[in-house]
Amino acid sequence: MRNVTPHATPHATPLADDTPADLATALRTGPFHVALRAAIAARRLPLQRVRHHLARAGVHVGVTSLSYWQQGARRPQRAESLRAVRALEEILQLPDESLIRLLAQAEDRINTERPAARSYRSLVEASDVLQSLLADLESPLDGGLHTVGHHERIRIGAHRELVGRDSQHVVRAHTDGIDRYLAIHHGDPGCTPERMEVRALENCRTGRVRWHHDTGVLVAELLFDARLRAGDTHLFCYGFEDGTAGASAEYVRGFSFTGGQYALQVRFAEENLPVRCHRFTQRSTAAPRLGLRELTLSGSHRSVHLVEPQVRAGLIGIGWDWE
Repeated sequence: MRNVTPHATPHATPLADDTPADLATALRTGPFHVALRAAIAARRLPLQRVRHHLARAGVHVGVTSLSYWQQGARRPQRAESLRAVRALEEILQLPDESLIRLLAQAEDRINTERPAARSYRSLVEASDVLQSLLADLESPLDGGLHTVGHHERIRIGAHRELVGRDSQHVVRAHTDGIDRYLAIHHGDPGCTPERMEVRALENCRTGRVRWHHDTGVLVAELLFDARLRAGDTHLFCYGFEDGTAGASAEYVRGFSFTGGQYALQVRFAEENLPVRCHRFTQRSTAAPRLGLRELTLSGSHRSVHLVEPQVRAGLIGIGWDWE
């Protein structure tokens, strides 16, 4: 748990009488990023000038970080970042502890409401389990196939759960004799992989299925009707019915190799929509998340998506906030 509890300040600065109404409301009700954005707008300071004022105060924060903070894509968490927030209160002529208080409230709310997230340790454990399951199914490192195109559709239910996902996959064989593909599904924390259903939808049929209960990893063998020769392409569709875990907060796809086009679509139930969505990338499970960008939820179809023309080794995903 990260602690951003505000320190006691006996001489807090009150709001000035000419404080804009929207800023006063944001400082009172939050959230942090809205209050920060309103404060910067009220002082009519470009982010480059804000960064300059912080540097003069001995605190160094990049313009990109400031932009992420006011967009809500990231929150200040490290000690140096919290120093910057306190300096911002002075630079933006805000009451002492006003922004820090909003950060503390956000952290308390997240700790009680955020769905269980996968820790780095759990991801490493899942990776070890996956290697064992693939070895049990006698799979080569890349299965003898390269991805040409992959379109995934994720369905989130009315109870915020991962209902399931469907994939349309186009692959090209780079060795002779390939007649199967191993599809991997990693459920959300608390899922029950033995209750999940594998669906072979088009140009494939289900073979062996293996799972590991503790990590929620499931591997399904999808069999082709013919053996592919090197250079042959194959288009097939498959899916996983899940719905066995609690609230879901993100979907992440990992790539071991550079590949073709990848499209990810997440669709939400009409009864329960997230308040914001964003895309991100990671070089590895231990690396920081990069390329954060807010995604706009479409009104009629209740979905967001991303498209990568050519994926690189690493992770890419979409996350969302319910509160």
